[in-house]
Amino acid sequence: MEQSCGSSSRLRFLLAVLLFELVSAAAAAAITRDDFPEGFVFGAGSSAYQVEGAWAEDGKKPSIWDTYTHQGYAFDHATADVAADQYHKYKEDVRLMHEMGLDAYRFSISWSRLIPDGRGAVNPKGLEYYNNLIDELLKHGIQPHTTIYHFDLPQALQDEYNGLLSPRVIEDFTSFADVCFRSFGDRVKQWTTVNEPNIEPLGGYDMGYLPPRRCSSPFGFPGITCAEGNSTTEPYVVAHHLLLAHASMVSLYRRKYQAVQGGRIGITLLAWWYEPATTKPEDVAAAERMNDFTLGWFLHPLVYGDYPPVMKRNARSKLPALTAKESARVRGSFDFVGINQYGAIYVADDPSQLKRELRDYSADEATKYITPQDTRASLGSLGRGLGQEFKQSGLGLRNHDAPWALRKLLEPLQTKYANPPVVIYENGAGHEPDPSGGLLYDDEFRSHFLQVYIEAALQSIRNGSDVGGYFVWSFMDVFEYIFAYQFQFGLIGVDYGAEGRTRYARSSARWYAGFLHGGELRTVAPDGSRASS
Repeated sequence: MEQSCGSSSRLRFLLAVLLFELVSAAAAAAITRDDFPEGFVFGAGSSAYQVEGAWAEDGKKPSIWDTYTHQGYAFDHATADVAADQYHKYKEDVRLMHEMGLDAYRFSISWSRLIPDGRGAVNPKGLEYYNNLIDELLKHGIQPHTTIYHFDLPQALQDEYNGLLSPRVIEDFTSFADVCFRSFGDRVKQWTTVNEPNIEPLGGYDMGYLPPRRCSSPFGFPGITCAEGNSTTEPYVVAHHLLLAHASMVSLYRRKYQAVQGGRIGITLLAWWYEPATTKPEDVAAAERMNDFTLGWFLHPLVYGDYPPVMKRNARSKLPALTAKESARVRGSFDFVGINQYGAIYVADDPSQLKRELRDYSADEATKYITPQDTRASLGSLGRGLGQEFKQSGLGLRNHDAPWALRKLLEPLQTKYANPPVVIYENGAGHEPDPSGGLLYDDEFRSHFLQVYIEAALQSIRNGSDVGGYFVWSFMDVFEYIFAYQFQFGLIGVDYGAEGRTRYARSSARWYAGFLHGGELRTVAPDGSRASS
């Protein structure tokens, strides 16, 4: 009798669990955009260097990325001289956005197109292009979400004073932003000052695999020899200047433009979630330390006016100090925080790093990445720590979905950083192109990836996170900064083998359009079951 009762109880429990899972799955499938708060924005994005092309047309001068790719350093020795040619095809692209049902399009301003020498005279043709793009978007009911700086520093400033290494760049950033606010702010109501200032200092000034390729021995990415640099100090200096440049741009906007133009301004950070490899206290602390070193590097001063205590403790004098005046200007210098989120990275504690006499940023983190070495090797210059978030499939290399990482990321933003307004500005799934040159139309994996992240965003909103928008990376195939044309994220495919850069809609674009036009998050298959796309 006792055994019978126990079996009956277990059966009831299993049935209850099964019922809960079925109800949860049905609820998730039935999600529509109407479940999101009023005013929530769905969009997709790109950036100037990655899509525009026309690298030397109509008065544009080189950026550091033009120099880097022309010197053959990019993956596959590719360049973005033509890229997706949006400079000439923006009207076609905006029409595709309108048909898809996008609320908003995220793009950036090419500094060396608008102000070719980095300061001084404004290029009339550059001004005309961005005015035309913004007007075309608004004509089709699409909000422009505009990034002022997305990695493409004018080469002229790099040559003149070493670019981001010099505090002089703060004034030039502010003057560039002034031109943007003055020229476009009557129509642009969502501004981002800087994209991913927590990654550019590492790729360009510690590991040296991104422009301007500065690093020092024994640091730097394997196989890369930098002609100059100091990996122990320069990443911290560059990040400090980017933080101060951001605060200066925000101060200018609030003082001179915001009351009249009525826009919002923020910053966008790369936001991997760092998860402890084990439940050991030291690994849990290591994961928290990594989140402080990456997201907290900028969020902590933005909210509290100073760098995270663990960074000050580990980096010591290498981390520049914020003066009282700088702290006051930085603290609160945002109306929202943009996050670019692609998944999770597992880490473990590695206190031996702190015993090194000479340490770079990576050693100051005092962690090790728990990453399969074979996957890591296949990623080339994407490098440390990111390998586990990519996997092999029938389509080749592509990235895992880990929607739980987005939920976990948003929790400390609520509790640790005063729950700031958040826009998810990048989230997406990439794939390797068909080596035979065939075009990929069926990307069900991408639809599934976006669905589980959109669902995670909604769950976080219901749990109190102040998330106001979700943007797919990317609207179309672009020149990817790490993989060039060998890893693609686009809802809209681009035939890079065609002279006219022909666009074509993938199945994920059709799914996203259906969702944006009122359809369910997961569509209903002909047999009545719930399908992922």
